Amino acid sequence: MYFWYNKSKKNSLMKTVLITGATSGIGMATAKRLATEGFKLILTGRREARLTALKESLSKQTEVLTLNFDVRDKELVFKSLQSLPEAFKNIDVLINNAGNAHGLGPIDQADIDDFESMIDINVKGLLYVSKAIMPQMVARKSGHIVNIGSIAGKEVYPNGNVYCASKHAVDAISKAMRIDLNAHGIRVGEINPGLVETEFSLVRFKGDAQKAKSVYEGYKALQAKDIADLIHFMITRPAHVNIAEVLILPTAQANAVTLHKE
Repeated sequence: MYFWYNKSKKNSLMKTVLITGATSGIGMATAKRLATEGFKLILTGRREARLTALKESLSKQTEVLTLNFDVRDKELVFKSLQSLPEAFKNIDVLINNAGNAHGLGPIDQADIDDFESMIDINVKGLLYVSKAIMPQMVARKSGHIVNIGSIAGKEVYPNGNVYCASKHAVDAISKAMRIDLNAHGIRVGEINPGLVETEFSLVRFKGDAQKAKSVYEGYKALQAKDIADLIHFMITRPAHVNIAEVLILPTAQANAVTLHKE
């Protein structure tokens, strides 16, 4: 008698993935994608109601743990991640997805609170979560970290200033992680998307829905599920393969400022 089974799904059941910023956009899409493959999930985010709803939905497919914290809160990040239940203690894959863009304007006119928000979330928050998780990966000589950067970490565009600086920092941190963790067998990858149709622009324009909508008009932007598919591909490569860096754009986008609209 011949028995068939999905080998990749069976293997994924043994892996625990932590995703920050899982309550919307790329983070939520990735949670949904990985749940279909049987990965155990730890989902973090600021919006507790969304976390609860996501857990309720995905628990039909896999084991899910949710942690309600803001990555800017250093004490809560470490408290939450150092007191995980036994079934979720060993994190195999960390996806540093939480990030934001606040405002789009000349640096001399921008709000300093926006500066601080982007640095605190995009840079310091990524470091806090990584610092809480890396020691266990080092101890096991195994692990995979995927940092979500941006084309803004490769180019600087008009009025992008501090957002671009924060994503350049993510790029540098990713490269540094890859070097420093190399001796421990830990893979580090970075994804740098161009225009992705999520809540990104709504946050950047501080709730102005019409302005946010106009960003994605006249062409087909990347969708959150496109990045989720890429993340899944990256973390399911054989152990000897590390996809170190990917720049992914919609076909209509050539670089940070060149966009073909119909």
